[in-house]
Amino acid sequence: MRFPALTRALLCLASLGLLPGLSPAQEVSSDIPLPVFEFHSGFWVNLHHTLYRQARLARSSSSPATAPVISGLSPAEQRVWDSAVAVYAADYAGKDLLFSLEMILIKNQLEDFETCEDLAGFKRKTCDAGLPARLTQALDSAAPIYRAHLWPEHDRLNRRWIAAVAPLVRHSALELSHRLADIYQTPWPRDRIRVDVTYFANIQGAYTSTDPLRVTVSSVDPRNQGPEALEVLFHEASHGISDSVESAITRECRQREKPVPRDLWHALLFYTTGQVIRSVMKDSFSNAGLPSSADYTPYAIREGLYKRGWENYLRVLTEYWQPYLDGKVGFDDAIAHMVSAL
Repeated sequence: MRFPALTRALLCLASLGLLPGLSPAQEVSSDIPLPVFEFHSGFWVNLHHTLYRQARLARSSSSPATAPVISGLSPAEQRVWDSAVAVYAADYAGKDLLFSLEMILIKNQLEDFETCEDLAGFKRKTCDAGLPARLTQALDSAAPIYRAHLWPEHDRLNRRWIAAVAPLVRHSALELSHRLADIYQTPWPRDRIRVDVTYFANIQGAYTSTDPLRVTVSSVDPRNQGPEALEVLFHEASHGISDSVESAITRECRQREKPVPRDLWHALLFYTTGQVIRSVMKDSFSNAGLPSSADYTPYAIREGLYKRGWENYLRVLTEYWQPYLDGKVGFDDAIAHMVSAL
């Protein structure tokens, strides 16, 4: 029997007018004709993040052995689901989705096998994902339950998010990618960047892994909605081209025999993407019939990041990095002035 909405790579293109008449239940190519990004709503990576989140919740509850209950499960389904969550609680919930190499490798493998009906290769030998046996068993056993009770709604919300973000990407992605590549003096990736849209991503709402460069973003996180989603996407993607900034800061600090300021490079990424997005919104969104606001508040300010130990970073970025963004000073001079001022 064919899966309804089998971990298809993404969006219902018919809803965007790209493939008229395509049924939502049909599989579509993962190569979505949007510039810069390639969006996916994959079954396995969504299940993986759901089990991880439930395991974290179970570990933090007063009764860690009890997984959060999904309404509508039969007693037998609940036992199977609890067993899968228990595997995640024991083996993975203590590991960070972003900083654990093991978690990154698992995520990438699940993304690569998104069109498989199982991960053990029972139906197709080429679908043996080579994951640890306990993890494979947990995912394969939980899959029918997730598919019946949670996946239809998760997939619908993922595709709705993509449909909302697609016009912003079509309109501005090429301009933004060229602008950011110029700023960081690094070519933008030649291939489209894979973006896996999931109901739950991580506590930050989005994260990026490199080699290969891939973005995971939550479709329901309130920080990722509307024009703000464009900033989140390009901030995450900038992690793939920002080595020049981190290297320049480190080099300048060593020349001056100063400690490397922790997270200055990351604060710079937030600042840069926010300023570039705000400029694009002000100058061109309204002409394309898209949301426009000269008062757009960048993510780092909106979420209070500069009030969590980054106060001095905002000062030097405004005073010394902004002139570089405005074309008034060179890259090396801007870095040198920032390091000198801290």
